[in-house]
This record gives sequence, C-alpha cells and structure tokens, in this order.
Amino acid sequence: MARFQVPPGWPPPPPGWTPPPEWQPDPSWPPAPPGWRFWVVDPAPATPSPAVPPPPPPAPAGPAPTVPAPPPQVPTPPPFVPNPVAAPPTLVIGAPATVPWYRRRLWQVVAGVAAVLLVASALSSSGEKQTPAASAPDIAPVVESSAPLESSPPTALPPNRSAPALLAALPVKGRAPRTGYSRDRYGQAWADVDRNGCDTRNDTLRRDLRAIVASACVVLSGVLESPYTGRSVRFVRGGGGVDIDHVVSLSDSWQKGAQQWSSRKRLAFANDPLNLLAVESSVNQAKSDSDTASWLPPLKSYRCAFVARQVAVKAKFKLWVTAPERVAMGRILSGCPQQIAPTGDAPTEATFDAPVVRATPRTVAPPPPPPPAEAGTDPRFGTCREAKANGYGPYYRGRDLEYDWYRDADSDGIVCE
Repeated sequence: MARFQVPPGWPPPPPGWTPPPEWQPDPSWPPAPPGWRFWVVDPAPATPSPAVPPPPPPAPAGPAPTVPAPPPQVPTPPPFVPNPVAAPPTLVIGAPATVPWYRRRLWQVVAGVAAVLLVASALSSSGEKQTPAASAPDIAPVVESSAPLESSPPTALPPNRSAPALLAALPVKGRAPRTGYSRDRYGQAWADVDRNGCDTRNDTLRRDLRAIVASACVVLSGVLESPYTGRSVRFVRGGGGVDIDHVVSLSDSWQKGAQQWSSRKRLAFANDPLNLLAVESSVNQAKSDSDTASWLPPLKSYRCAFVARQVAVKAKFKLWVTAPERVAMGRILSGCPQQIAPTGDAPTEATFDAPVVRATPRTVAPPPPPPPAEAGTDPRFGTCREAKANGYGPYYRGRDLEYDWYRDADSDGIVCE
C-alpha cells in the first residue's frame, strides 16, 4: 500500500482532475491543501488473463440495425472525508504508471527533500555533533534562562578625578580663627608666578573671555559668559563689571590650613589658575570669602562644577573642610555622582619668595590729603562706582595714590577693579 501526501504550497489541481481508479481516499490522514486529497493505492492481485471467446457468427446479409451511442460517462471524484486526528507524514516512493510524467517528477523532488529532512532529524536525535566549516566564524552559544540578567556596573572613574571620591578623602576639622589674616600674606596681587611676562589677572581674562581686544599682555575689552549666572557681560578695561574670583577664597584657606604654609605656597595658591575664575563683580562681592555651606552660584546648572572645582583646589593644596561644608558639598555632588574634578598642572609653590608680612601690628598713618588733579592723579570721586563709570581705576596699594581714596572691601590690595 502506498500513500501520497500533497506538501504545503502546492497549487490546486486542474479543474476536472480525478485520481486513477485504483486510488482511494485515505481517512487516516489530516486535511490536505484545498482541492487535494490523501490517497491509498491498493495494488490489485494478479489475475490470469481470461480466455479469448470465439468470434461471433457472421451477421445475416441486409442492412445493419441502428444502435444509439451511449452518452459519454464523466467520472465523478469520490467525496473527501477529513480526519481530525493528525497522522505523521509517510514518504511515498514512486507513483502509479498512470500518473503524468510531470507529476511523477514532482513527487520525486518531494521525496528527495523528505529524505534529507529525515536524515537530518536522525542525526540531531542521535546527539552527533556537526563540525562547522573552517571559514564560518565562531558564534557564542545563546543560553536562555528565566533568571533576570545582572546589569554591568558603570565604569568607575579614576579616584583622582572623581569629585565625590576627592571629597571623601578631605579631612574634616573645625574652622581656625581668622587672626593674622591679610591679603599681603599671599604676596603681591596677581604676581607673574608662571614667568610668562603677563600678570595673573590678564592671564585669567585672556583665558575666560571671548572676542578679546588686547595690547600685548593687557586685555582691553572682551565678553564674559559668567559661569555663576550664565549672563553675558561686556568687559572694558577700567569700566568694571568683571572680577577675578578665588574659588576657594584666601580668607577661607587661611582658616583651613594655609596659616602653616610657606610664603611661596601661599603665593602659588593665590595665583593658581585652577582656583581663579572671571566672574561678574556684583556676584563676586556677594560671595566674598564664603564656602559652600554659606554660598552657591545662582546658576543651579553650574553648582556641580563649582563644588568640584572647590574640592579639587582643596585636595591639591591639602586644605580641610568643616563638617557643614562637607555636608553641603556632598548634597550637591549627590546629584552628579559622575562629576569629574578639574585638574591643574601649576606647581603648589612659587619659584620666588613673596613679601613677608610680620605678625606684629604696624601703625598705619592717616592717608594724606588727596593731591590736586594737576599733580598727575585722576579726579577724585565719592565712590569707586563713580570712578569706574567715568573710566578710571583700578588702583593698586603702594603704587597708586588713588588707592587710599577708596575702600578695599575684599582686602586684596586693589580698589575700583
């Protein structure tokens, strides 16, 4: 008995097609594609050939009687009875001789494909390991598991560049008294510590401003994008509006370790580019000598960078922080745990000595009366604001007579800056 199964994707049979008479429907097979059926071929047993009967006697002479021709017989295909129980497919080898040649060829192709599939299934079930081709790349096996996958931890920053790590390493102590502090303890204001021929103030203006107009070392004008407020400030020499801020103020450093430094180290600290930023004058005055616990930049998006710079400066010069200061710094850095602390390559000691200021109090003579304008000084105004509005200033202690006319609010040796 041979079974014939129509594979999926075959087109429907041509109209009027019927199977050979010896093929019968097979009810044990599942439904076939539209128009096709599963058949069972029952080969008929060999039977002896019947004896040939003798020829009939000749008909009598005369006209032959007219016999009407029978109507043509149209074979009716047997009804198809589907079987809801699926049965495994069976390979059909060969086909009846009455099937057209193109269908026999198609059956042979189907039989070859089925044979390949059976061989592959047998190899996989026997556990044989197939050797991949030499040119095929190695592919890692995929392991499926119902357990949740562990996410890879973020790449850790180097401890010397992570602001939170630097903060954790800073010592915590109380604030020392401010006794003995003066700007002179940190040497000449804006000294040319790096010996490039320009003072530190103009070096910082050249670094932080854009659209600069300069004459040799002196920055005459430019535009500042203030880091503390985000506003654009037009700078004109002598017109005010822009200050150079010590991110860690000199007074704050004095109370947190700088009292024990050498004069060269204090001079380097006061002129280190890492600790200097060009900012708006009004904001610099509001900050004064505050630390993070008592002042933060108005621009909130800059606070992480501001605290990271303070931490970097204190770590570089080995200053300590107070407990409230550390809490305030940690609160800001908790919002940016990947904040990188800036670095600076300036040395922590200058190559020359700063002027030594003795601790004993000195008698300060009252300021002399202002000389008349014709003696070579600038006109005297009631305040620095008026002087700067008219294009005068800044004035330096010990160099300009006009310095004694005005109040040095931050004790840095410069007024009307």
